[in-house]
Amino acid sequence: MKSLETQRHLFDIPDEIAYFNCAYFSPQLKETSARLIAGVNAKAHPWEKTVSSFFDDAETIRHQLAALFGGDADGYAITPSVSYGISTAARAVEPTLGKEDKILVIADEFPSTIYPWRRVVHETGAQIITVPTPGDGNWTHAIIEKMELDIRVVSVSSCHWTNGAKIDLTAIGKACRDNGSVFVVDTTQSLGAVPFSIEDVQPDFLASAGYKWLLCPYGFSVLYVSEKWRNSRPLEESWFARNNAQDFTTLALYCDEYMPGSRRFDVGEKCTPTILPGVITALEQITKWSVEGIANSLSEVNKVISNHLLQLGFQLPDEQHRCPHMFGAKLPKHFNGDLVGKLKSQNIFITQRGNSLRFAPHLYINENDVKRLLDALSVSTRE
Repeated sequence: MKSLETQRHLFDIPDEIAYFNCAYFSPQLKETSARLIAGVNAKAHPWEKTVSSFFDDAETIRHQLAALFGGDADGYAITPSVSYGISTAARAVEPTLGKEDKILVIADEFPSTIYPWRRVVHETGAQIITVPTPGDGNWTHAIIEKMELDIRVVSVSSCHWTNGAKIDLTAIGKACRDNGSVFVVDTTQSLGAVPFSIEDVQPDFLASAGYKWLLCPYGFSVLYVSEKWRNSRPLEESWFARNNAQDFTTLALYCDEYMPGSRRFDVGEKCTPTILPGVITALEQITKWSVEGIANSLSEVNKVISNHLLQLGFQLPDEQHRCPHMFGAKLPKHFNGDLVGKLKSQNIFITQRGNSLRFAPHLYINENDVKRLLDALSVSTRE
């Protein structure tokens, strides 16, 4: 697929800003900002709000997500954070675990994917097993090698958040099914920028924050729940999730039946109406570009950057173990300065996570941004 031209005109980014840090926080589309402002202003006229407006945006988003990433629309729940999603998964799985069971995670994982399982360990006596960072950079092989029969849960990310190291979820999903393990995935650092298929991966639970590669407003996240787990106990008992929720005249006739699918796992109030219109805008734009188009375009940009870094003496993982949209690089041994700070002083933004400098562009990057970055890297690492 042909790479996309820069889409900077769709974002409010001044010419002097070169932002290679989408893995931290994505800039917001101009149209998203407009719809968010309209949503805030709508609260000034509450008499115009209808019953259906409490539910319609969430249903639109479920269908958008299913069209982009597979699975059925009923499988998607609207959540406020990844910690909410992973905690939902942990609560569902917890009753099935005992003292002899083990939960597999990877080294230096983001805390949102760790703390819910630490609570499960406290409640059940189960044990967390951590896969150490592989010396050859092959996380997929290292994870599968650790999967013994007593591994009841595998909870991993789609790539390592510190450096974009690739994790093959399709291969791990198959290994989980073969082993009878529950497969819980955090796709925050790739969903929307790397092609993904629910049907290929077959996770039991998938959580993703929206404010990075999905370009969504802060406060929106998504949880996909496979059919096997959709009758599980949710984190909260929201009236929005009940079968009679759309009939406001019967709300005091308390209903024990949930709406179908994963709607029981929605956060109460679902961020309606101020956030979800902005989510719809972002997903519309990603659909227009296509995830494949985004991935191909970012791969081309990152090849230029990574080749330059190698020439300067940076250490990078083998290309086969890197994702197309983001990557990490270790500083040359002779350089001990604050490269992130030096670049920031020139309005060029990257970040450091762990011992890696992380490069994470998006379609708002243009040729001038890349040139400024490469020139600044050359000068800064010689000083």
